[in-house]
Amino acid sequence: MAQGSKYKVAFRRRREGKTDYNARIKLVDLDKSRFVVRISNANVIAQIINVGKDGDETIVSAHSKELEKIGWLGGTSNISVAYLTAYLCGKKALDKGVTDVVLDIGLKSPIRGSKIFAALKGASDAGLNIPHGETILPEDNRISGETIAEYAKSLDDEGIKKQFSKYGERGLQVTDLPSHFEEIKNKIDEA
Repeated sequence: MAQGSKYKVAFRRRREGKTDYNARIKLVDLDKSRFVVRISNANVIAQIINVGKDGDETIVSAHSKELEKIGWLGGTSNISVAYLTAYLCGKKALDKGVTDVVLDIGLKSPIRGSKIFAALKGASDAGLNIPHGETILPEDNRISGETIAEYAKSLDDEGIKKQFSKYGERGLQVTDLPSHFEEIKNKIDEA
């Protein structure tokens, strides 16, 4: 009788911290399209993915860089961009005939009011049916940038320059962020 180690090496993607196979198998068994949101330090990506015989098949994809082509002047990885990117993805998905999806957040922790759930709200507002509870969603004033604009109004010119210099470089006054957000959302609706 052979004696050996009882230790089992985990799959490579699990060791690298890229895939939670237990959560993935539950999502795959649902036989629904997955709404996948991935947020990096610089960008937001929202995708609708189906499971195929040869692996995952991306049906629709939206990237925060696409918002810049539409005219977005703000950052590309904040809570407003997460909402708008998912809103754009949701509109594209409806054009392809996708209506029911389930959220796939990957290895991110489900923190109430986070960018992931802002993206969920964006896709839901676009018209996708995604099962969720209302308590996890961020407030509308955070998504539209009203809280940032209010904070900026309390600062002097030097403070605004120090904390929001990137907005100025792009040609956007930080106090105009809520109206700019609505403008871009309307452009997505028109397109």
